[in-house]
Amino acid sequence: MKRIVTLVVQNRSGVLNRVTGLMHKRQFNIESISVGRTEQEGISKMTFVVDVEDHRKMEQLTKQLNKQIDVIKVTDLSDKAVVARELAMIKIVANPGTRNEIQGIIEPFRASVIDVSKDSLSVQVTGKPDKIEALIDLLRPYGIKDIARTGLTAFSRGHQPQAAELTQYSLLK
Repeated sequence: MKRIVTLVVQNRSGVLNRVTGLMHKRQFNIESISVGRTEQEGISKMTFVVDVEDHRKMEQLTKQLNKQIDVIKVTDLSDKAVVARELAMIKIVANPGTRNEIQGIIEPFRASVIDVSKDSLSVQVTGKPDKIEALIDLLRPYGIKDIARTGLTAFSRGHQPQAAELTQYSLLK
């Protein structure tokens, strides 16, 4: 089962290495990592999507992460209503004859063209991972030259619905 875990950490050298090293030692597969500074000086937020078999292993991981010296807070967002997004930039083989077709494909995804050259077109798209995968699948027949993805970033919604409401917000289950 894929789980979303966020860590608020001191923005110091080596913190990411220690956190990923701990996950590696415990044999957690990291699907994606997103790291960035927060509104507080010297504080960063890490968002991990990890593959965890059972609830007990997730509890163990949370406890071990909380013991890390530079970790301020660990939150498992998996069972909460969240706002989560990923950014992808995709460079596609495109000549003047296929550009209009590609524009028609990316428009419903609210993707935008960020670069045009003689033989390629670059687009950016944000959204849930399945939305990005769907766009990539549609663009693949044109020829994808390059893809850069940020990994999922997330935080909990302001209102936390009851358990029955949570299924409509599920991202990774």
